[in-house]
Amino acid sequence: MKSSCILAVGGTGFLGRHVAARLSADNRRVVVPTRRLERARHLLLLPTVEVIPRGITEDADLDALIAGCDAVINLVGILHGSTGEPYGPEFAQAHVELPRRLVQACLRNGVRRFVHVSALGVPDTDQGTAPSMYLRSKADGERVVREAHGLDWTIMRPSVIFGPEDRFLNMFATMQRFLPLIPLARASAKLQPVYVGDVAQAIVNALDDPNTFGKTYELAGPDVFTLEELVRLAGRWSGHPRHVWALPFTLGQMQAAALEFAPGPALMSRDNFQSLSVDNVASAPIAPELGVVPTPLAAVAPDYLSRRVRYNEERMRAHR
Repeated sequence: MKSSCILAVGGTGFLGRHVAARLSADNRRVVVPTRRLERARHLLLLPTVEVIPRGITEDADLDALIAGCDAVINLVGILHGSTGEPYGPEFAQAHVELPRRLVQACLRNGVRRFVHVSALGVPDTDQGTAPSMYLRSKADGERVVREAHGLDWTIMRPSVIFGPEDRFLNMFATMQRFLPLIPLARASAKLQPVYVGDVAQAIVNALDDPNTFGKTYELAGPDVFTLEELVRLAGRWSGHPRHVWALPFTLGQMQAAALEFAPGPALMSRDNFQSLSVDNVASAPIAPELGVVPTPLAAVAPDYLSRRVRYNEERMRAHR
């Protein structure tokens, strides 16, 4: 049966807005909660998306949001948080406690379908061996979902996601606009970036397919790159190629710590450094039942990175 009303938790984020747009294009009602309406402006134009100014910290809020829905998609994830064992409180709340509360809310309200977005690199066994708080908390969140009896769950594990609004390639392109040299920790780390539209489509395609129930899927693009290669491509495609200095291990650790405690949004943390100690590469191509042919990085990124350059140049001319 086709899900007609979907609660998209984290629907205002980078991936969430693409999922909401594709569900709306399929004429499905999408409920998106947010405490910051300004972050949902892009969703207000979608005809079947209902943005609700409500938090998700209380169980009563979740019950009210899930009423009338027949599926839940959890898109919430964070990259940075304070330290702790096995992970800090922010990771615990976002990656473990929220999935647990969503699962319980589904069971209380008779909603069986649950799609959970995790991360590539989460180990299938012995989750305690994961090198970072991020991966350990994601692993525990997955376990909460798998152990939920009475749910038709599917877990998605995307690699690093690229697309026009990403905070990955755009960040490296911006750095190269202003810096003459890019010192880079974990330059040899391997990644297999996946296009945001492909991840969104895989989620939408899986939503009503019983063949995906109780399964975990890796989502990655067709090509593997080192981090250094990705940084160089971001510079070249944005029109500001710079020399990249691959930092040795100790200097890389020091850079991660310095960026973690620098003012403003964190560009990198010691936990990110630990996550990059394992290659972010899929074990197999995207499963055929998801109906997605992965988009090459070179087919999309040069266009949006070059458009960003033109936009910046036009802004500079406008302020002359």
